[in-house]
Amino acid sequence: MLTNEIIKKMKHPKRDQFDTIIFNEDITITNIPKEAYEYVVNGKFAIKWVMEQYQVKKDSKSGIIDNPNDFSDNEEYIFNLLLRIINVSVQTIELKNDLPPLEIEED
Repeated sequence: MLTNEIIKKMKHPKRDQFDTIIFNEDITITNIPKEAYEYVVNGKFAIKWVMEQYQVKKDSKSGIIDNPNDFSDNEEYIFNLLLRIINVSVQTIELKNDLPPLEIEED
């Protein structure tokens, strides 16, 4: 079980310090390889997308609160998701970099 699993908003400690993510008041993820931020899906870093989507938000018009902590009964869901996205991002870039160059043969 995580300490204080509640997520409000994940963030980097400084604007350009991407090797660290402050998950919540008690949990900080460090040593994130910079290659993890090379993995882009639909024009956005996958890690950044998770960080933006999994935060408590309040709609200004309706007052409805979107709380990702309510998405699952597993209180470690968001933390594990973030770790998986970091891992998948790094592995995908490693695989991409290991591919041989594309050769196009003309007829």
